[in-house]
Amino acid sequence: MNYTIKNEDIASYNDSTSYTFPKYTSQLINWANQNAQGTRPKVVGQMSELFSEFLSSNENVTIDNWRIWYTEKYPNAFNDATDKIYSQVQNLKNAMPQIDRAMIMQWVEDLVINKTFNGMYVQKAILASLAEKKGKTYRLSTPDEESIGIDGYIDDVPYSVKPSTYKTMNRLSETIDVKMIYYTKTKTGLKIEVDD
Repeated sequence: MNYTIKNEDIASYNDSTSYTFPKYTSQLINWANQNAQGTRPKVVGQMSELFSEFLSSNENVTIDNWRIWYTEKYPNAFNDATDKIYSQVQNLKNAMPQIDRAMIMQWVEDLVINKTFNGMYVQKAILASLAEKKGKTYRLSTPDEESIGIDGYIDDVPYSVKPSTYKTMNRLSETIDVKMIYYTKTKTGLKIEVDD
């Protein structure tokens, strides 16, 4: 038998309640928390480990006993997390009046044009940065060169640029006999691995 249980049903089965927040407020608090990192393990503890410890040390598993147990272990967690998040909410409040339609238009254009282009078209940036590091010139491949797996050249050396996940794929039908550059996208940019 296959079935699902909705979050709100889990809460009712557990005799738990959830707060009802005004429209958009929970999303804004969540967003502020992501920036403030108010509920990270260093502030509120590692929940999966703590709850497992609570279960193993309590015969009477209720939400009230969980609250008591947790607040004894982390008496300042609610205040510490709230302070971090509240500070970030104040930052958001200060930023809101600066946002007008023109700024939103620039944001949308930046996302759709610049960030998409820079996120999707990484080969040129990777080849240019590697050439700069080597003190050499680069050029992108021609369509014919691209058809045999060459993405560009640094001086006269051909390179193929692939995501790092490419290394784990079974590419039996494809053999690229050139130097490889692998990249991994991160939150802050790209990690590059050059086959030299």
